[in-house]
Amino acid sequence: MLRKLFLTLLVVPLLHSTFAQARLSVAASGTTPYGSNAKTGKYADLRGFRMYYEVYGKGEPMLLIHGNGGSIKDFKNQIPYFSKKYKVIVADSRAQGKSVDRMDSLSYEMMADDFNALLNKLGVDSCYVIGWSDGGINGLLLAKRNPEKVKKLAITGANLWPDTTAIEPALMQWIVSGNDSLARVPQIPVVKAQKKLLNLMVFNPHISTADLKMVKCPTLVIGGDNDVILPKHTMIIAEAISKSYLWILPNSGHSTLVIYKNMFNSVVGDFFKKPYRKEKGLAQLN
Repeated sequence: MLRKLFLTLLVVPLLHSTFAQARLSVAASGTTPYGSNAKTGKYADLRGFRMYYEVYGKGEPMLLIHGNGGSIKDFKNQIPYFSKKYKVIVADSRAQGKSVDRMDSLSYEMMADDFNALLNKLGVDSCYVIGWSDGGINGLLLAKRNPEKVKKLAITGANLWPDTTAIEPALMQWIVSGNDSLARVPQIPVVKAQKKLLNLMVFNPHISTADLKMVKCPTLVIGGDNDVILPKHTMIIAEAISKSYLWILPNSGHSTLVIYKNMFNSVVGDFFKKPYRKEKGLAQLN
């Protein structure tokens, strides 16, 4: 039983790394200890837990939201770039990183409301938002539930529902299998914490295309052509948001903002900086 538990606990973090972050072989950006920076790191007491966050730079506020099982350090390629022009707010989501949460329940709606509460605590009326993977889901829900808070939104590798029409089938099977394995081992705290995160991916989210009509901010919807979130699903998201751009990166998987970090930063930066304007039909020929 202990051997089975040990193997399961090895597989689940690997799953998070593959699906949400793919952190392996990512080069460090400078020497700033993002995610463990004593100079800027703080805790906010809100909504029944303590959320860890860091702030970098000055200017208009920008919020970065990481993926499942991730943390602030997953944006070490983005923080140095965007903090030159923006006040970058980056936090560990509930039950992840340093934001420990002992409660049994966890949902994307809960996390979106956490970020809204953090922005309120910091006195931020509206901001630019970048969301990666689960962070993209949180970004969509934040824009839907609190439209005044999001000026523009850039999401990469997000999904609307948890099935094989959205997620690569082999990975979906792996996620379900990992979740089932965790249910059969002693429910010690570390197992319960991992299972809470896997439950998110197995049973959530449940966002309809009709829900996305409530996302009013200009949105850049991003994915890789070999993403574990199927490109056709990424296209569905873009088509459902009234003010959207679609960007599918060639020869790219789920880690668009790692593998193509320079291009990602530049394109997203231009999107935030320039007014939204969408060409339609024959106007593109002029």
